[in-house]
Formats: sequence, structure tokens, C-alpha cells
Amino acid sequence: MIRKLGSWALTTLRKMGDMLIFLANAIYFAFIPPFKFRLLLKQIRFFGNKSMVVILLTGSFAGMVLALQLYYTLRKFGSDALLGPAIALSLIRELGPVLAALMVTGRAGSALTAEIGIMRISEQIDALSSMALNPFRYLIVPNLVAAVIVFPLLTAIFDVIGIFGGYVVAVDLLGMSGGTYFSQMEVFVDMKDIRMGLYKSLSFGLIVAWVCCYKGFNTGYGAEGVSKSTTEAVVTSSVLILIWDYFMGSILL
Repeated sequence: MIRKLGSWALTTLRKMGDMLIFLANAIYFAFIPPFKFRLLLKQIRFFGNKSMVVILLTGSFAGMVLALQLYYTLRKFGSDALLGPAIALSLIRELGPVLAALMVTGRAGSALTAEIGIMRISEQIDALSSMALNPFRYLIVPNLVAAVIVFPLLTAIFDVIGIFGGYVVAVDLLGMSGGTYFSQMEVFVDMKDIRMGLYKSLSFGLIVAWVCCYKGFNTGYGAEGVSKSTTEAVVTSSVLILIWDYFMGSILL
């Protein structure tokens, strides 16, 4: 039992070290010219534009659910006038960055892992190396930079759509005044809350691109290898998002 436990610990540490080296190489080549701007724009469209429908749907319904649940909770304490600030703070500080990152992970992260994994098993990555072309420069760096750029923008759209989704439920369904809904937001929401959401979304973009590119780049051979890498990428990214969200929340309070 001790031998198996030690073997598992050493294997886990080795994988963590490989992932950190992978991230360090990606960051290093991100600052070494020439930079592939055409590939960057393509991946910005891949992460951003193609994820817009998912972000709009989840953001609007997240705000609606928050409005329904928080209204009846706040009304018990006679504070239903604070429904708007409560929804805004919940979305900007926590739910917006986390839910947006999870949705993009499921839509774009899985596709990214599968794409790079298929390139690995079809030996396209080996072909790049044989032609003296750095795979990191063509495959990893554009995805990493695009995710860091796009995730804060998608989070901002998610927050705005969620706030207006809560407005629709609060005003049209629950009978609250529109002025009451928006009146206290500027009092309770300050730049510290917005910065927290921004920092979280930036770090989530780095985590998702890093994990998905790593899993795809080191995928096993065959269809089973691609399937396993895609599953591991989505699960690992989602778990790391939630863990990192807790640590950032405790640090930035």
C-alpha cells in the first residue's frame, strides 16, 4: 500500500511539473517575436464570437434565477429594495466569471483539446517540428493569449445580460419598480468588486487555455486517447476554476 501510494504521489508530482514547464514555455514564446496575429484573431473568434450564444442564454437565465430566489429571501427581512445590488454583486464578484468560464470550457475548451489531440495522433505536430517550426508558437501561444483577452469580455457581457435578466423578472414578474432595482447599484457596487471579477476572469482564461492545450498536446494515440484527453481537460479545468475561485475570493476580500 505504501509503495502504491508513493508511486501515485510521484506520478502526480511529475505531471504537475510537466504542466508547469508547459505553461512556462508557452509564456516564454508569447514574448518572443514574430507573433502570429492572424492565428490570434482566428482564436479570438473561436473563443469569443462562437461562444456568444451560450453566454447570452446562460447569463440571462442566471440573472432571472437570482432575481426569483433573492427576492423571496430579501422580502423576509424587509430588504427587497436591495434586490438589484444583490444580483449585481453576485454576478460581478462570483457567478459571472465562474459560470462564463465553465460555459466556455464546455464549448471551446473541449473542442480545442480535441483539435490539438487529433493533430497529435495524425502526426501534424511532429511534422511542424520536422520542418523546424515551433509547435508552441503556432498552436499554444495564440490560444493562450486569445483566452486571456476574450474571457474578461465574455464575463462583462455575462454580467450585463444577467443584470438585465434579473430586471425583467423583478419588474415584469414581481412588480418591483425599475428605479428601485437600479437605484442602489452605484452605492453598493464599487471598483473593487469589478476588479475582483476582472482578475478572476483573466486567471480563468489562462487556466482553461493552459489545461486544454496541455491535454491535447500530450494526448494518447487513437480515438480513445482523444476522448480521454478531452474529458480530462474539461473536468480538470472546471475543478481548477472552482478551486482557484475560492483562493482568489479569500485573498481579494
